[in-house]
Amino acid sequence: QVQLVESGGGLVQAGDSLTLSCAASGGTFGNLVMGWFRQAPGKEREFVSVISWGGSMIQYTDSVKGRFTISRDNRKGTLSLQMDRLKPEDTAVYYCAAKRGSVRDFVEGPRGMDYWGKGTLVTVSS
Repeated sequence: QVQLVESGGGLVQAGDSLTLSCAASGGTFGNLVMGWFRQAPGKEREFVSVISWGGSMIQYTDSVKGRFTISRDNRKGTLSLQMDRLKPEDTAVYYCAAKRGSVRDFVEGPRGMDYWGKGTLVTVSS
């Protein structure tokens, strides 16, 4: 059983940057596709970004393209999300997720993920 723990959330101002991290432990880390979802108050959880096991396939939701960068270090078992030029609409709880599947599984939505972290709150003030 893989455990995922997010960190790095906080309160920032619009235009600031923030880096989220997700540490994986336990179980078998191999071949896990990993990504980020977020859930704003009163809204459904939505896809943000995903990266394949080897890092060759990456996708972002349109609203974060050009501002967010996803990366992973398989030796350390970590996943990161560099968030630049943050906007108030980026305010949400950000969740790390993992699945032995495909990048498309993440793009299609949060259902069916094998593992979830408990989330980290990002608040962007205007």
